[in-house]
Amino acid sequence: MQFGDTPLDHAEGAILAHSLKLGGRVFKKGRVLTAEDVAALRAAGQRTVVAARLDAGDVGENEAADRVARLLAGDGVRADPAFTGRANLFAQSAGLCRVDRAAVDRLNAIDEAITLATLEPDTVVEPKQMVATVKIIPFAVASERLTACERAVANSPRLIQVVPFAAKRAALVQTELPGIKPSVLDKTAEVTRARVAALGGTLIGERRVAHAAAALAPAIAAALADGAELVLVAGASAILDRRDVIPAAIESCGGIVVQFGMPVDPGNLLLVGRIGDADVLGLPGCARSPQVNGFDWVLRRLMAGLPADAAAVRAMGVGGLLGEIPSRPLPRAEASAAARPSTPARTIAAVVLAAGRSRRMGTVNKLLIGVDGKPMVRHAVDAALAAGLSPVVVVTGHERDKVAAVLAGLSVTLVHNPDYAEGLSTSLRVGLAALPPEVNGALICLADMPRVSAAELKRLVGAFDPREGRAIVVPTRNGKRGNPVLWAKQFFPEMRTIAGDVGARHLIGTYPELVTEVEMAGDGVLTDIDTPQALARLATTAKIEA
Repeated sequence: MQFGDTPLDHAEGAILAHSLKLGGRVFKKGRVLTAEDVAALRAAGQRTVVAARLDAGDVGENEAADRVARLLAGDGVRADPAFTGRANLFAQSAGLCRVDRAAVDRLNAIDEAITLATLEPDTVVEPKQMVATVKIIPFAVASERLTACERAVANSPRLIQVVPFAAKRAALVQTELPGIKPSVLDKTAEVTRARVAALGGTLIGERRVAHAAAALAPAIAAALADGAELVLVAGASAILDRRDVIPAAIESCGGIVVQFGMPVDPGNLLLVGRIGDADVLGLPGCARSPQVNGFDWVLRRLMAGLPADAAAVRAMGVGGLLGEIPSRPLPRAEASAAARPSTPARTIAAVVLAAGRSRRMGTVNKLLIGVDGKPMVRHAVDAALAAGLSPVVVVTGHERDKVAAVLAGLSVTLVHNPDYAEGLSTSLRVGLAALPPEVNGALICLADMPRVSAAELKRLVGAFDPREGRAIVVPTRNGKRGNPVLWAKQFFPEMRTIAGDVGARHLIGTYPELVTEVEMAGDGVLTDIDTPQALARLATTAKIEA
């Protein structure tokens, strides 16, 4: 194609490159100049025009755009006739827009004159929604360039297609732990029903059972017996391992775990299972929110009849960093502080409450009693330091100087609570106030629990992920909840409002959907030494020096 200033003697049949307004007449860009047009331009005083003239073998912009568009339109996609070098492609039904990303890249690499823009792969589309546009930049392209396009997509006959959603039947099973609010489960059911309906499916039923594999497995089996093609399991506690409650229940039903975890945030802790011909999803905590998360990506595929196998899920990382969910316990911007070089690798602090008067123990300050060769308070502090928590804040009160003396030389922050006699809540407030702003969580440790180990503290920290709904981490032993408890910083303001001789445990019942329990192998998380009797029991396994 030739382009540039063109003498009017050679302008007939040329394509006008720029609009002209001469007298009362307008010659628009893209106009193919006729003999009459040339005469009118000459009469108006024009001697040349900026125009394009096609060479032999050139294909005009509209014909070229149509040819490329026809190459691309797969099942469920129609291409409208080109206009001004542009051909748009539209969905013929609601469904999932599938795009062969590699083929699009190959086509766009052929020639700068030929461009293709599409929706993101796996976008949910409505009927008549535009899914792609072909634009020929100049007024024509060489025919061999179009032949190159045909070769580039020869092995991708469905480069762009819309897979319609099937009217699948889904069932929801929710597990419960003591203290979880019915309103939380009700909201989850409502959000899930809306999600399924938006993709053309139906939620045919909901069940609520205890958070145990023995209770969950029959519920999944019953949902399948009712005709569910897809079972969605919202656990009261996040899935932490392939041997956890939800995957164990799937395998108990004769199913398999296809994939645990996905490279999408929020949504990392999703689990994909299969029982016969039915899919079973263990939902991440963020699935309780209506905001888009990794669960939506997998659900869309399944509702469109596409597999959600391990390869498909693991390929979701590009673009998998999704927008924030307003209700997230820890905004990503705060979570990312841990990755900045200027921030310590550990952003979990420990607050050791060591201010009490030991009234139930009698006249002895229990925190100074020797246990296996060191004061009781040192056990709690040493465990926190060995677990890598930072900072370790120790709140003193009763006999502050003596407590400080036995902690001399340790890398801890000592803060005094002058109101310690008013109860535990005052020490909690003082300890939280001493934490630096970059801390995103704190283990609230009791100084009279000498059998809690550094390894157990590390397990609590390992389970902590507010982005996945694990914002309160509680140790358990044989199902009974103990201490210490790890709290996300979002709870700090509420914890500071507590009054009296109580801690923050009531908040566990207030926010059950954000609680994760971690079962421990020993009784240390249940053992606090606050009476002579408790000390006597400890003496059966430890050397005590009063």
